[in-house]
Amino acid sequence: MERKEIIKAYTAWVSVCFFWGTTYLAIRIGVQNLPPALFAGIRWLAAGLIFLVALRLKGISFPKRKEYPNLFIVGITLLVLANGLVVWAEQWVPSGLTALIVATLPFWMAGFDALIPSGSRMSIRKGIGIVIGFLGLFILFYPDLKTSFDGAYFIGVLVLFFAPISWAIGSIYSKYNPITTDPLMAASMQMVIAGAIFILIGTFTGECDRFRFSLPGFGAMAYLIVFGSIIGYGSYIYSLAKLPAAKVSLFAYINPVIAVFLGWIILDERLDAYVALAAALVLFGVVMVKSSRS
Repeated sequence: MERKEIIKAYTAWVSVCFFWGTTYLAIRIGVQNLPPALFAGIRWLAAGLIFLVALRLKGISFPKRKEYPNLFIVGITLLVLANGLVVWAEQWVPSGLTALIVATLPFWMAGFDALIPSGSRMSIRKGIGIVIGFLGLFILFYPDLKTSFDGAYFIGVLVLFFAPISWAIGSIYSKYNPITTDPLMAASMQMVIAGAIFILIGTFTGECDRFRFSLPGFGAMAYLIVFGSIIGYGSYIYSLAKLPAAKVSLFAYINPVIAVFLGWIILDERLDAYVALAAALVLFGVVMVKSSRS
Protein backbone atom coordinates (compact mmCIF):
# COMPACT_ATOMS: atom_id res chain seq x y z
CA MET A 1 0.00 0.00 0.00
CA GLU A 2 1.00 3.59 -0.59
CA ARG A 3 1.72 5.80 2.42
CA LYS A 4 -1.53 7.73 1.94
CA GLU A 5 -3.54 4.50 1.85
CA ILE A 6 -1.77 3.17 4.96
CA ILE A 7 -2.62 6.37 6.84
CA LYS A 8 -6.28 6.07 5.78
CA ALA A 9 -6.40 2.42 6.87
CA TYR A 10 -4.98 3.13 10.32
CA THR A 11 -7.19 6.19 10.69
CA ALA A 12 -10.17 3.94 10.01
CA TRP A 13 -8.91 1.43 12.59
CA VAL A 14 -8.46 4.13 15.24
CA SER A 15 -12.01 5.29 14.48
CA VAL A 16 -13.30 1.77 15.16
CA CYS A 17 -11.37 1.58 18.44
CA PHE A 18 -12.67 4.91 19.66
CA PHE A 19 -16.22 5.17 18.32
CA TRP A 20 -17.22 1.59 19.15
CA GLY A 21 -15.81 2.12 22.63
CA THR A 22 -18.08 5.15 23.08
CA THR A 23 -21.27 3.38 21.99
CA TYR A 24 -21.85 1.92 25.47
CA LEU A 25 -21.88 5.43 26.94
CA ALA A 26 -24.24 6.68 24.21
CA ILE A 27 -26.62 3.76 24.75
CA ARG A 28 -26.63 4.37 28.51
CA ILE A 29 -27.52 8.04 27.98
CA GLY A 30 -30.11 7.13 25.35
CA VAL A 31 -32.06 4.59 27.40
CA GLN A 32 -32.09 6.93 30.41
CA ASN A 33 -34.17 9.30 28.28
CA LEU A 34 -36.01 7.22 25.65
CA PRO A 35 -37.81 3.83 25.61
CA PRO A 36 -35.22 1.13 24.74
CA ALA A 37 -36.88 -0.69 21.82
CA LEU A 38 -37.87 2.45 19.92
CA PHE A 39 -34.47 3.98 20.68
CA ALA A 40 -32.70 0.96 19.16
CA GLY A 41 -35.22 0.62 16.33
CA ILE A 42 -34.89 4.17 15.04
CA ARG A 43 -31.11 3.95 15.35
CA TRP A 44 -30.76 0.78 13.27
CA LEU A 45 -33.49 1.59 10.75
CA ALA A 46 -32.06 5.05 10.04
CA ALA A 47 -28.48 3.78 9.76
CA GLY A 48 -29.55 0.87 7.55
CA LEU A 49 -31.57 3.05 5.17
CA ILE A 50 -28.73 5.60 4.86
CA PHE A 51 -26.30 2.79 4.04
CA LEU A 52 -28.81 1.23 1.64
CA VAL A 53 -29.39 4.43 -0.34
CA ALA A 54 -25.65 5.21 -0.53
CA LEU A 55 -24.82 1.69 -1.73
CA ARG A 56 -27.58 1.65 -4.34
CA LEU A 57 -26.34 5.01 -5.68
CA LYS A 58 -22.92 3.36 -6.06
CA GLY A 59 -24.50 0.53 -8.03
CA ILE A 60 -24.20 -2.18 -5.36
CA SER A 61 -26.80 -4.90 -5.94
CA PHE A 62 -29.35 -6.12 -3.42
CA PRO A 63 -28.71 -9.56 -1.89
CA LYS A 64 -29.95 -12.58 -3.81
CA ARG A 65 -33.32 -13.95 -2.71
CA LYS A 66 -31.76 -17.16 -1.39
CA GLU A 67 -29.46 -15.14 0.90
CA TYR A 68 -32.25 -13.40 2.83
CA PRO A 69 -32.83 -16.27 5.32
CA ASN A 70 -29.15 -16.11 6.34
CA LEU A 71 -29.27 -12.31 6.55
CA PHE A 72 -32.39 -12.56 8.70
CA ILE A 73 -30.84 -15.12 11.08
CA VAL A 74 -27.61 -13.15 11.49
CA GLY A 75 -29.51 -9.87 11.88
CA ILE A 76 -31.69 -11.39 14.60
CA THR A 77 -28.82 -12.91 16.58
CA LEU A 78 -26.35 -10.02 16.27
CA LEU A 79 -28.58 -6.96 16.39
CA VAL A 80 -32.03 -7.83 17.75
CA LEU A 81 -30.86 -10.24 20.45
CA ALA A 82 -27.23 -9.30 21.22
CA ASN A 83 -27.51 -5.53 20.78
CA GLY A 84 -31.11 -5.50 21.99
CA LEU A 85 -30.14 -7.15 25.28
CA VAL A 86 -27.36 -4.60 25.77
CA VAL A 87 -29.77 -1.72 25.15
CA TRP A 88 -32.39 -3.16 27.51
CA ALA A 89 -29.90 -3.99 30.28
CA GLU A 90 -28.19 -0.59 30.20
CA GLN A 91 -31.33 0.91 31.70
CA TRP A 92 -29.90 -0.37 35.01
CA VAL A 93 -26.33 -1.60 34.38
CA PRO A 94 -23.51 1.00 34.02
CA SER A 95 -21.93 1.31 30.57
CA GLY A 96 -18.41 0.32 31.68
CA LEU A 97 -19.56 -2.89 33.36
CA THR A 98 -21.66 -3.69 30.30
CA ALA A 99 -18.61 -3.34 28.05
CA LEU A 100 -16.59 -5.74 30.23
CA ILE A 101 -19.33 -8.39 30.10
CA VAL A 102 -19.62 -8.03 26.32
CA ALA A 103 -15.81 -8.33 26.10
CA THR A 104 -16.20 -12.02 27.02
CA LEU A 105 -17.39 -12.66 23.44
CA PRO A 106 -14.15 -14.51 22.44
CA PHE A 107 -14.71 -16.97 25.30
CA TRP A 108 -18.15 -17.93 24.00
CA MET A 109 -16.88 -17.99 20.41
CA ALA A 110 -14.11 -20.41 21.37
CA GLY A 111 -16.50 -22.60 23.35
CA PHE A 112 -19.19 -22.85 20.69
CA ASP A 113 -16.69 -23.30 17.86
CA ALA A 114 -15.15 -26.23 19.75
CA LEU A 115 -18.55 -27.97 19.75
CA ILE A 116 -18.67 -27.99 15.94
CA PRO A 117 -16.99 -31.06 14.36
CA SER A 118 -15.14 -28.93 11.81
CA GLY A 119 -14.46 -26.10 14.27
CA SER A 120 -11.31 -25.18 16.19
CA ARG A 121 -10.59 -27.49 19.11
CA MET A 122 -10.41 -26.23 22.68
CA SER A 123 -6.76 -25.97 23.70
CA ILE A 124 -5.34 -25.73 27.22
CA ARG A 125 -4.32 -22.14 26.49
CA LYS A 126 -7.87 -21.23 25.49
CA GLY A 127 -9.29 -22.97 28.52
CA ILE A 128 -6.97 -21.13 30.90
CA GLY A 129 -7.79 -17.83 29.19
CA ILE A 130 -11.53 -18.43 29.63
CA VAL A 131 -11.10 -19.30 33.32
CA ILE A 132 -9.00 -16.16 33.90
CA GLY A 133 -11.57 -14.02 32.10
CA PHE A 134 -14.50 -15.28 34.15
CA LEU A 135 -12.44 -14.91 37.32
CA GLY A 136 -12.16 -11.26 36.32
CA LEU A 137 -15.95 -11.00 36.05
CA PHE A 138 -16.34 -12.57 39.50
CA ILE A 139 -13.99 -9.93 40.92
CA LEU A 140 -15.95 -7.24 39.05
CA PHE A 141 -19.18 -8.11 40.83
CA TYR A 142 -17.67 -9.24 44.13
CA PRO A 143 -18.46 -5.93 45.93
CA ASP A 144 -22.13 -6.38 44.97
CA LEU A 145 -22.14 -9.97 46.21
CA LYS A 146 -20.81 -8.78 49.57
CA THR A 147 -23.79 -6.46 50.01
CA SER A 148 -26.96 -7.05 48.01
CA PHE A 149 -28.01 -6.81 44.40
CA ASP A 150 -30.72 -4.40 43.37
CA GLY A 151 -33.40 -6.53 41.69
CA ALA A 152 -33.46 -4.75 38.31
CA TYR A 153 -29.67 -4.44 38.29
CA PHE A 154 -29.27 -8.16 39.03
CA ILE A 155 -31.65 -9.12 36.21
CA GLY A 156 -29.88 -6.69 33.87
CA VAL A 157 -26.51 -8.30 34.63
CA LEU A 158 -27.89 -11.80 34.05
CA VAL A 159 -29.52 -10.76 30.77
CA LEU A 160 -26.27 -9.13 29.63
CA PHE A 161 -24.46 -12.47 29.66
CA PHE A 162 -26.78 -13.65 26.89
CA ALA A 163 -25.67 -10.75 24.64
CA PRO A 164 -22.17 -12.13 23.86
CA ILE A 165 -23.65 -15.63 23.71
CA SER A 166 -26.11 -14.54 21.02
CA TRP A 167 -23.40 -12.60 19.17
CA ALA A 168 -21.15 -15.69 19.24
CA ILE A 169 -23.92 -17.91 17.86
CA GLY A 170 -24.67 -15.44 15.07
CA SER A 171 -21.00 -14.97 14.22
CA ILE A 172 -20.31 -18.71 14.06
CA TYR A 173 -23.45 -19.25 11.97
CA SER A 174 -22.25 -16.52 9.60
CA LYS A 175 -18.79 -18.10 9.46
CA TYR A 176 -20.14 -21.48 8.33
CA ASN A 177 -22.91 -20.04 6.13
CA PRO A 178 -21.15 -17.29 4.13
CA ILE A 179 -22.93 -15.12 1.58
CA THR A 180 -21.58 -13.48 -1.57
CA THR A 181 -23.32 -10.13 -1.10
CA ASP A 182 -21.23 -6.98 -0.58
CA PRO A 183 -20.47 -6.82 3.20
CA LEU A 184 -21.86 -3.31 3.62
CA MET A 185 -25.02 -4.21 1.68
CA ALA A 186 -25.49 -7.28 3.88
CA ALA A 187 -24.97 -5.17 7.01
CA SER A 188 -27.41 -2.50 5.82
CA MET A 189 -30.13 -5.10 5.21
CA GLN A 190 -29.52 -6.58 8.67
CA MET A 191 -29.81 -3.08 10.18
CA VAL A 192 -33.11 -2.45 8.38
CA ILE A 193 -34.49 -5.83 9.48
CA ALA A 194 -33.42 -5.26 13.09
CA GLY A 195 -34.70 -1.69 13.13
CA ALA A 196 -38.13 -2.74 11.86
CA ILE A 197 -38.37 -5.53 14.46
CA PHE A 198 -37.35 -3.21 17.31
CA ILE A 199 -39.96 -0.64 16.26
CA LEU A 200 -42.65 -3.35 16.16
CA ILE A 201 -41.58 -4.53 19.63
CA GLY A 202 -41.69 -0.98 20.96
CA THR A 203 -45.09 -0.32 19.39
CA PHE A 204 -46.72 -3.48 20.75
CA THR A 205 -45.24 -3.01 24.25
CA GLY A 206 -46.64 0.50 24.61
CA GLU A 207 -43.41 2.44 24.24
CA CYS A 208 -45.03 4.97 21.90
CA ASP A 209 -46.91 6.44 24.87
CA ARG A 210 -43.60 7.05 26.66
CA PHE A 211 -41.71 8.39 23.65
CA ARG A 212 -41.08 12.09 24.24
CA PHE A 213 -38.54 14.48 22.80
CA SER A 214 -35.36 14.53 24.86
CA LEU A 215 -32.25 16.38 23.76
CA PRO A 216 -29.84 13.93 25.48
CA GLY A 217 -31.83 10.95 24.15
CA PHE A 218 -32.00 12.14 20.55
CA GLY A 219 -28.41 13.35 20.73
CA ALA A 220 -27.30 9.87 21.80
CA MET A 221 -29.39 8.33 19.02
CA ALA A 222 -27.91 10.63 16.37
CA TYR A 223 -24.41 9.87 17.67
CA LEU A 224 -25.00 6.12 17.40
CA ILE A 225 -26.45 6.45 13.89
CA VAL A 226 -23.58 8.55 12.54
CA PHE A 227 -20.55 7.47 14.56
CA GLY A 228 -21.51 4.07 15.94
CA SER A 229 -23.14 2.62 12.83
CA ILE A 230 -22.19 4.53 9.68
CA ILE A 231 -18.65 5.74 10.44
CA GLY A 232 -17.85 2.93 12.90
CA TYR A 233 -18.97 0.02 10.75
CA GLY A 234 -17.79 1.64 7.52
CA SER A 235 -14.35 2.15 9.07
CA TYR A 236 -14.33 -1.46 10.29
CA ILE A 237 -15.03 -2.84 6.81
CA TYR A 238 -12.42 -0.51 5.25
CA SER A 239 -9.69 -1.36 7.78
CA LEU A 240 -10.48 -5.07 7.46
CA ALA A 241 -9.96 -4.81 3.70
CA LYS A 242 -6.64 -2.96 4.03
CA LEU A 243 -5.03 -4.37 7.20
CA PRO A 244 -4.39 -7.89 8.56
CA ALA A 245 -7.47 -9.26 10.35
CA ALA A 246 -5.42 -10.02 13.49
CA LYS A 247 -4.34 -6.38 13.70
CA VAL A 248 -7.87 -5.08 13.14
CA SER A 249 -9.23 -7.38 15.87
CA LEU A 250 -7.14 -5.53 18.46
CA PHE A 251 -10.04 -3.09 18.77
CA ALA A 252 -11.68 -5.71 21.03
CA TYR A 253 -9.03 -4.97 23.69
CA ILE A 254 -9.38 -1.20 23.43
CA ASN A 255 -13.18 -0.76 23.35
CA PRO A 256 -13.81 -1.88 26.98
CA VAL A 257 -11.03 0.36 28.30
CA ILE A 258 -12.54 3.39 26.55
CA ALA A 259 -16.04 2.45 27.75
CA VAL A 260 -14.97 2.09 31.40
CA PHE A 261 -12.97 5.34 31.33
CA LEU A 262 -15.73 7.40 29.67
CA GLY A 263 -18.38 5.99 31.98
CA TRP A 264 -16.26 7.06 34.95
CA ILE A 265 -15.46 10.53 33.58
CA ILE A 266 -18.86 11.48 32.15
CA LEU A 267 -21.43 9.50 34.16
CA ASP A 268 -19.45 9.09 37.40
CA GLU A 269 -19.62 5.31 37.12
CA ARG A 270 -17.62 3.06 39.40
CA LEU A 271 -13.88 2.81 38.76
CA ASP A 272 -12.06 1.25 41.69
CA ALA A 273 -9.43 -1.44 42.28
CA TYR A 274 -12.00 -4.19 41.67
CA VAL A 275 -12.95 -2.78 38.26
CA ALA A 276 -9.31 -2.21 37.25
CA LEU A 277 -8.26 -5.74 38.26
CA ALA A 278 -11.34 -7.28 36.65
CA ALA A 279 -10.72 -5.42 33.39
CA ALA A 280 -7.08 -6.53 33.36
CA LEU A 281 -8.02 -10.19 33.91
CA VAL A 282 -10.83 -10.17 31.33
CA LEU A 283 -8.60 -8.58 28.69
CA PHE A 284 -5.69 -10.90 29.55
CA GLY A 285 -8.05 -13.86 29.14
CA VAL A 286 -9.18 -12.49 25.77
CA VAL A 287 -5.54 -12.16 24.67
CA MET A 288 -4.86 -15.80 25.62
CA VAL A 289 -7.94 -17.07 23.77
CA LYS A 290 -7.38 -15.00 20.62
CA SER A 291 -3.63 -15.78 20.47
CA SER A 292 -4.16 -19.54 20.69
CA ARG A 293 -3.12 -21.31 17.48
CA SER A 294 -5.47 -24.27 17.70
